[in-house]
Amino acid sequence: MKNSLLVLGVLCSLILILSNFTIKMDAAQPFHTPQELAMIQHRMQTPIGPGEYFQPSSSCRGCHGFDTLGFANVDENGIDVNLFDRWQSTMMALSAKDPLWRAKVSQEILINPAHALGLQTKCTSCHAPMGHYNAIYHGATSYTIADLVNDSLGLDGVSCAGCHTIGPSVGSTFSGIIPYDTTRNIYGPFTFPFAGPMQLYEGYTPVYSPHMDNSAICSSCHTLITETVDLSGNYTGGQFVEQATYHEYLNSDFPANNIKCQTCHMPQVADPIVIANGYLSLQARFPFNQHTFAGANHFMLDLIKNNKSSLDINVPDANFDSSMAANLHMLQKQSVEFELINDGITGDTAYFRVKITNKAGHKFPSGYPSRRAVLQVVMLDALNDTIFRSGIFDSEYRVTGETPQFEQHHAVINQDNKTQIYEMVMGDVNGDFTSVLERAAILLKDNRIPPTGFTTTAPMYDTVMISADALADADFNKVGSVEGSGIDEVIYKIPVAGYTGTVSVKAKLYYQAVPPKWLDEMFTLNSAAIDTFRNMYMAADKDPILVAADSLTDVLSGINQLNTAKDDLQVWPTITSGREVNFTVHTNNPVVSVSLYTSNGKKISQLNNRYTKGTHKYTLPDVAGTYLLKITTSEKSYYKKIVKY
Repeated sequence: MKNSLLVLGVLCSLILILSNFTIKMDAAQPFHTPQELAMIQHRMQTPIGPGEYFQPSSSCRGCHGFDTLGFANVDENGIDVNLFDRWQSTMMALSAKDPLWRAKVSQEILINPAHALGLQTKCTSCHAPMGHYNAIYHGATSYTIADLVNDSLGLDGVSCAGCHTIGPSVGSTFSGIIPYDTTRNIYGPFTFPFAGPMQLYEGYTPVYSPHMDNSAICSSCHTLITETVDLSGNYTGGQFVEQATYHEYLNSDFPANNIKCQTCHMPQVADPIVIANGYLSLQARFPFNQHTFAGANHFMLDLIKNNKSSLDINVPDANFDSSMAANLHMLQKQSVEFELINDGITGDTAYFRVKITNKAGHKFPSGYPSRRAVLQVVMLDALNDTIFRSGIFDSEYRVTGETPQFEQHHAVINQDNKTQIYEMVMGDVNGDFTSVLERAAILLKDNRIPPTGFTTTAPMYDTVMISADALADADFNKVGSVEGSGIDEVIYKIPVAGYTGTVSVKAKLYYQAVPPKWLDEMFTLNSAAIDTFRNMYMAADKDPILVAADSLTDVLSGINQLNTAKDDLQVWPTITSGREVNFTVHTNNPVVSVSLYTSNGKKISQLNNRYTKGTHKYTLPDVAGTYLLKITTSEKSYYKKIVKY
């Protein structure tokens, strides 16, 4: 009943507005001609006009932005969760003004100028979909950057109507072919939408459709296949999968477990939320998907924030900070599980293993092919001097020792100049590394960690292939011979011959959205877009993002070469089923600590008590095994092997 009264009130207001248009200054001179009045009436009835399909985000902000009354678009604690503010500082909103994207388009055009129209039209279909499709629907055969910079619809990026007017047939077209519904339906995830205000003021009819809460809504742009050209710019007839995040998702166990793209990238608020301002009787909706669109591209958000004035972006810094915080949370909490494992130390070699489990519903990393993750492992001695290091960045944020073409996938690393880098690498028709998308002809490398459930027998595997070097790794996405673990383990065999004492090992996983290697080809060229981005990039914070870390400390090295307890100390029993062993101190040098290690050198416990001459007791773990007892005096350390059965 309340909703009916509200609609009636809106219609009465409309009648009053229209009647005001007919007030006359005098009998002969109305404020508006009959033609003007007809146009105004039509505008009020169908605000986007005949032959128009998209409204800019500014038209949505009034209802779905910040509510000055604090009634709508807030959770039960009064925290603002409005759609517009969350969206406007994301890479979705900024897609058409993204300076890297514009520089990349410019690079591709400079290399193959004859393809300029086709390149720009393809790229704008996803980065500026409303402007692109609006032009196409009006008979244009191309939509270029020159068209975009003067088009408010295009500059709105991946905006409200750019997603919510996609029709239910989505999921079967890719590479920017977006099946928009041109009947002016606008789709949402809630049943029985309140239609009056949107029909009246925006010209859209809100319609419930389950496809809005389905991963397929992302498919049209998040799988992209390009046409291959040779080094002379001639089309070869081949194709290359530039990115396939949606198909990676399909080749996972996420769909079967009802985990959607929205689950992670648009996290839900369980509180009932009133989703439109100005309607006190509006029914609250839940669960509510926040439009945070969190991803991994923290680097570009920070760069854009620091250059927002020159990019004509009017978004508060606080909104950028919120989006960047969401991206960091996604990278550091929802991307991987990470573990450093001690597999033992022999007389001359330390064996460690890094286990990385992909928690995402697609490869890690995924998306645009510049993105990569670098595994760093460092071993230090007791004085913090470096014994071994792999995956080190130099002052330009390049990986030291990286092979110029590309670094192969490694199952085992035993040299400082080898690094595990998880990435997709494109090759041209000659098999050489390229960052030019049109020249991508062959897959040189793809060892990005697959999601759980990923198999090489899935029907979409030809779109999401793993390169041969990673497939040959016995533990890459496999447990035994069974695929789908979503795990990679890297074994480190570190030479430690001649070193006795304790070591510490630190393992870290770093993420680079735009590594310098990806820009080398671009930065040999000049254009307004490339020069603009180059200047921004040089001034940007290029520190790789730390995704995960683990460490082991006080690991005993050189066990076979250590001093064994003799006359100064006695330890007994050395073979026991009990919980305690005894040690007798015979020297005047007091014992300052007693430590217990496993047989492979991992410290279990340490007591820093002071023990003088006499007999003392030490408690062993409950678990049977072979242990090494380290007794340290003020002069030296002694070791004794203990077997507990």
